Amino acid sequence: MSQTDHWLLPEGIDDILPDDATVLEHLRGEILQLFGSWGYHYVIPPLVEYLDSLLTGSAYDLDLETFKVTDQLSGRLMGIRADITPQIARIDGHLNKKNAQPSRYSYFGSTLRTRGSHLERSRSPLQIGVELYGYDGYQADVEIIRLMLEVLALSGMLNVQLELGHVGIYQALVKQAGLDIQQEIDLFDILQRKALTELSDFLEQIAIAEDMKAMFLALPDLCGGTEVIERAQEALDTGIPGIAMALDNLEQIHNALLLHFPVLDTHFDLTELRGYHYKTGVVFAAFVPGFGREIARGGRYDLSKTSQLDSRPATGFSADLKVLARLGRGIQDQNNSETIVAPISDDPELHEKIRELRLNGRVVVEMLPDQQIDQDLTEYAQQLVLLDDRWQIQPF
Repeated sequence: MSQTDHWLLPEGIDDILPDDATVLEHLRGEILQLFGSWGYHYVIPPLVEYLDSLLTGSAYDLDLETFKVTDQLSGRLMGIRADITPQIARIDGHLNKKNAQPSRYSYFGSTLRTRGSHLERSRSPLQIGVELYGYDGYQADVEIIRLMLEVLALSGMLNVQLELGHVGIYQALVKQAGLDIQQEIDLFDILQRKALTELSDFLEQIAIAEDMKAMFLALPDLCGGTEVIERAQEALDTGIPGIAMALDNLEQIHNALLLHFPVLDTHFDLTELRGYHYKTGVVFAAFVPGFGREIARGGRYDLSKTSQLDSRPATGFSADLKVLARLGRGIQDQNNSETIVAPISDDPELHEKIRELRLNGRVVVEMLPDQQIDQDLTEYAQQLVLLDDRWQIQPF
C-alpha cells in the first residue's frame, strides 16, 4: 500500500475542515440555545452501548445499519450508535420510572452507519434533535413540528415543504385484512416504492376481501394538499378501528400548525411510513427545493411496543447538522476582515490587549519566531501596532 493509500478515509466518512467546522459549531450552538429556550434539557449519550440496549424498539430498522464490536472487558456485543433516539428512550426510562410529568430532551452527537443512502453518501451524520416524552396528545406533535420549522428557519431555510403522514392508517388496514408477517413486509416494501403495477399483482395473489384490496390500491393516490383528508374519508372505511381517529389527528395537527405558520406548504402522504415498525402515529418530514431527500424528519412513537420499557408515549425530530449547514445560510462567526495579527513581544501591555480582544470575541493570531507574512497574500486584514505608547488595531 502506498503512502497515499494510508491517508484515504473510508467511503462515506469525511473530515470537517476549518471553515466548515466553524459554521457547524456556531450553528450547533444556536440550535441548542433555541432548544433550551423551549425548555428542552441537553443530554449527551455515549457513542457505544451494549447492542440489546442500543437497538431498543427499532431493531428492525437499525440492526443492519449498526456497526458491531465486542467489549473486551465483558465479552458482550456492543454497537456504535446509528441513531440517538433509542438512547434518549433509555435515558427517559431511567429518569422517569414512575411515568412522571412530560419530559423534554435535546441532543447532539456523531453517529455511524454501515451504509449510506442512495441519495446521501455520508455514513457519519452529526445528528441533532429533540424528544418530548410522556404526553400523547396532538399538541406535543405540533410543538415538535413547530420547533423543527424554527430550526430550519434559523439555519436559513424558509422555503420548506412539510410532509405529513400517519402510520396508524396502514396499521389499521393491515390488521383488518388479517395479513401474515411476510405479507405485511412485502406490502410495506411495495407501498414505499409506490410500485402500482406490482401492488395490483400482489393484492390479486393474496386472499383478502375485495373492499380491502380497493383500499390498499387507493393508498398511493392519497397524497397531495389538504383535500387528501376528505378523499381518504371517502376511499377508506372509517368504521375500521383507528382510521377515523388517525385522519382526525392529521387534521388537528395541520389546523394547529396553520395558526403559527399561515402560509405553510403542507403535503399529505398516507403511504409515508418511516419507522413503521415502532412509530405509532403521525410521521413528518421537511423538504427544500433542489435536495432529493428530507432535511429533517420525525414522528410519534412508543418504544415500549418492542422493548422492556414501560409505556411512555413520545414524539420528536432529528436532522443532520452537516446537511443543515450545507444547505442553510452558512453562518460565519468570524471572517478574515476581523482577524488580527499580533507581533512577537514580551510587552505585558500587548498580552493584556490580546487577552481583552479575545474575551470580546475577536480573533487574534500571535506571530511565531521567524514567521514571515506575505502582505499581498495574507489572510489577516488587521494588525496590532504600538502607536503613542499604546497597542492599537491598524489595517495591514
